[in-house]
Amino acid sequence: MTEAERGSSSSRLASWAYALRTTNPPPGPLDRIDSVTRWIVVGRAAVLPMTLVAGLVAALLAVGQPGLDWRWLVLAIAGITLAHLANNLMNDLYDTRAGSDSAGYPRALYAPHPILSGLVTRKALILATLGVNAADLVILVVLALARGWPVVAFALAGFLLSAAYTAPPLRLKKRGLGEPDVLVVWGPLMVCGTYYSAVGHVGWPVLLASLPYGLLCVAVLMGKHIDKIPYDEPLGIRTVPVLLGQRRARAATLGLMVGFYLLVGVSVLVGAMPWPALLVVLAVPRLVKVWPYFRRPPPDEPPKNFPVWPLWYAALAWVHTRQAGLLLVLGLAIGVLARQWHLLA
Repeated sequence: MTEAERGSSSSRLASWAYALRTTNPPPGPLDRIDSVTRWIVVGRAAVLPMTLVAGLVAALLAVGQPGLDWRWLVLAIAGITLAHLANNLMNDLYDTRAGSDSAGYPRALYAPHPILSGLVTRKALILATLGVNAADLVILVVLALARGWPVVAFALAGFLLSAAYTAPPLRLKKRGLGEPDVLVVWGPLMVCGTYYSAVGHVGWPVLLASLPYGLLCVAVLMGKHIDKIPYDEPLGIRTVPVLLGQRRARAATLGLMVGFYLLVGVSVLVGAMPWPALLVVLAVPRLVKVWPYFRRPPPDEPPKNFPVWPLWYAALAWVHTRQAGLLLVLGLAIGVLARQWHLLA
């Protein structure tokens, strides 16, 4: 490999890493970005770790359970990740068609809008959406043949709720139901559905254990919708923050983040999670750090090198969710190792 080729490869890797970290391409003309960076931005791959964490929670709860089949577990995690990707693509299609996504709306401000910025054509976005959904359908068929009709029920419920989030006629986001939608999808449907696919059964402990991380996902969405109040309210998009008003919505978002710790504690207390899950308390300093920002209005101008403006509270909630979610996964992993050590001792 020549020096020029090494430099080009390093540049592409840096571009991918930047897009995965910020949801944006590196600064510069959009027509010069490589195709991988382009689709990382179009698919909003930066937020897919939220789904991967939900899948890992299910996986770590399933380890050691009777009936566990690693093939179906891995396939189920791939399935929910593709479903999240398809949801991102469909949201942009539906919101553009409905007219809520415009050049002056936050979706086109915090990152290039796939269609409005010219990153891809509408036809390419439709084809990508169909392709991702087709791949997900293949996974669903395989899992349904292996585990039966409940897999179809989980998947169908997740698809309908994800599509109804922005798609007519329901448009749940517009009716103040988008936030409960996300709690159900990223909590019980993803975690319980993945768990069921892995082991062939599911009970109330898994349902309870699915809720804490679901609250964190809703907190991120609440932050995003708080940021969008000035844009959504005039359009008649009545998200929960629009209905509550900014001050009460900020307080509610803090309540969701506190609720995560409380529900983890309850889950450990009743045996739905192993005690090492309490490792999540190490994320409390991060919550303490973002807390005062949620107690006051956003700044008038973006901080230096802040790539996702005008999103503010969403970014704050995300950095807490990222750390708390990773600590939850680590705690559950330690619980698995402790259980295996006990069985071998």
